[in-house]
Amino acid sequence: MKIEVFLSRERFKALKGKDINALLRENLPRVEETLKAEREELLRGKIAKLEEKLREMEGEIEELRKFYEKALRDREFMIAEREKLKKENAELGAKVGEEKWAGESS
Repeated sequence: MKIEVFLSRERFKALKGKDINALLRENLPRVEETLKAEREELLRGKIAKLEEKLREMEGEIEELRKFYEKALRDREFMIAEREKLKKENAELGAKVGEEKWAGESS
């Protein structure tokens, strides 16, 4: 693996003659902590966005649940009305049939 580091001229002169590997080993824990903190912050942001999306979806699900429950109630009402109308129609048909039969026999 190849890593390139770009330094200003002043920083390069300050590091000249020092053990670069030792400096890297000394600073590695701080760099790892910084990267870990940045990653955690990024993940916290993603979690917040996902939680917001989840709340939106829960709201949509609740709206759908209410709509479905209303549709079921409407369906039950319509079935009851249909049965009521069938019964009324049958009664009217029987009554009309009786009136026809009574009119024909007179």
